[in-house]
Amino acid sequence: MTPEIPPPEIAAPPAPPAESYPFWGYPDLFGFILIAAVGFLVESALAAVFVDAKHLKQIVVLFPAQILLYALLLGTLAVIFRRYYGRPFWQSLRWLPSDLSTPFIAACGVGVAFAVAFASTLLRTPDVDSPMKKLLSDPTSALLIGLLGITIGPLCEEIVFRGFLQPLLVRSLGAAPGILLAAVPFGLLHLQEYNSWRHALLIGAAGASFGWMRQRTESTKAAALMHASYNCVFFLLLALRQAALHGRWAGR
Repeated sequence: MTPEIPPPEIAAPPAPPAESYPFWGYPDLFGFILIAAVGFLVESALAAVFVDAKHLKQIVVLFPAQILLYALLLGTLAVIFRRYYGRPFWQSLRWLPSDLSTPFIAACGVGVAFAVAFASTLLRTPDVDSPMKKLLSDPTSALLIGLLGITIGPLCEEIVFRGFLQPLLVRSLGAAPGILLAAVPFGLLHLQEYNSWRHALLIGAAGASFGWMRQRTESTKAAALMHASYNCVFFLLLALRQAALHGRWAGR
């Protein structure tokens, strides 16, 4: 009998190449910047109109305007991901659980807050009159700003700067330059609020620490949590300061 000849082995098809991340590019970034600039101009125009109004009237206008601006920014990203790439919003931005524990991430934010406060003392950061200082001097306005600053604010800002911008810069320049460069516009964004380059520098440094967390954990969610705990420290210190001032005046 003729021995059976085994069929030739069929080579397995080659594995598809790994997709590069981020999958978006600089044209998407430039389009986002254009839309964001329009939103910021509208918000700035509203702020200019109500700059001399009472604190409560200012916050009644500016608080919803800020939320609408955040909605515009996130909506733009959602359109970019879904319409042009067919990708989900949260997964694309790496809104994922972290391998680090929540208490540890929050503690990192608290530590950075105290480090920035100490650096502010060394830099002799001036106590200048600014739109933010005027709003924070009013208890109701300070409460609303504090709620925004530890909830929606960190979420949206980290999605934009560490979820969308930073991965693109890291892919192009490397981890350290990408983190630092993404922190620059984050610091400049707050320059108009405080009218002080020292404030912008320190906030930019804080942004770099949030960027490190994003790079270390590959989780924008972790960076947002760190950012929220960082903001929480300053708003708690502000509340304690205002309580002490009101107590002092009440005792007179």
